[in-house]
Amino acid sequence: QVQLVESGGGLVQAGGSLSLSCAASGRTFRTMGWFRQAPGKEREFVGTISGSADSLYYADSVKGRFTISRNNAKNTIYLQMNSLKFEDTAGYYCVADEATTFGSRRPQTYDYWGRGTQVTVSS
Repeated sequence: QVQLVESGGGLVQAGGSLSLSCAASGRTFRTMGWFRQAPGKEREFVGTISGSADSLYYADSVKGRFTISRNNAKNTIYLQMNSLKFEDTAGYYCVADEATTFGSRRPQTYDYWGRGTQVTVSS
């Protein structure tokens, strides 16, 4: 059974940092990444990483502040979030797909989703 389990969410002040993890079980994936969703808004692409970690894609809104990394031995990806802003407040969802998605920003592209972890940035 495939599972994606996120951890590491919480409350942080604006300007602070937070790190999320997503552990996959059941299989390995060529593409893994993150989406987020704020209340009343649609799910938004954050970024993805390829299986070999040589291809990274980020949303413009997080570029330069967020970094995705991957540990294939642990079948886990990470999202390091720095210089957090109030508008980064959202539920953060881990995604995965067996295919190379080339940074697709469409939620429908990704076959597997975690349950999400909440990140709240206080202003």
